[in-house]
Amino acid sequence: MKTRFAIGSLALIVLGARAAWAAPSPDDQAKAAEAKAKAAWTTKVTAYKLCASQDKVVEQYRARLTADGKTAPEPVATPACTDPGPFAYAPEASTQSREDSGAHSPAETAKQPPSSAQPESAGKQQPK
Repeated sequence: MKTRFAIGSLALIVLGARAAWAAPSPDDQAKAAEAKAKAAWTTKVTAYKLCASQDKVVEQYRARLTADGKTAPEPVATPACTDPGPFAYAPEASTQSREDSGAHSPAETAKQPPSSAQPESAGKQQPK
């Protein structure tokens, strides 16, 4: 019973460690960033198409009212529909990782002692 528990615990620890050490590769991160940018662009295109269709419906409504001899109400001022244009992804400038930047590296070996044998007061003039 104890050996089964020990083996099961060991297996869980090993699987947990593998999952913790697994980091996404730079290619996966680049693909994820591009997918995020494409999703944002798709949202903008969808909003543009919705805006254009709403403008079309308003124009048809106003034309129908005018054709029936009624006066159409004044349109509410809204911002113009802006076309987001074609999708263009420009990856951000890559920043160096901490490992590449040397931020974790230890200081250089000292070439001289941090202090000298001469006391600080030796070079100063003594008040009289």
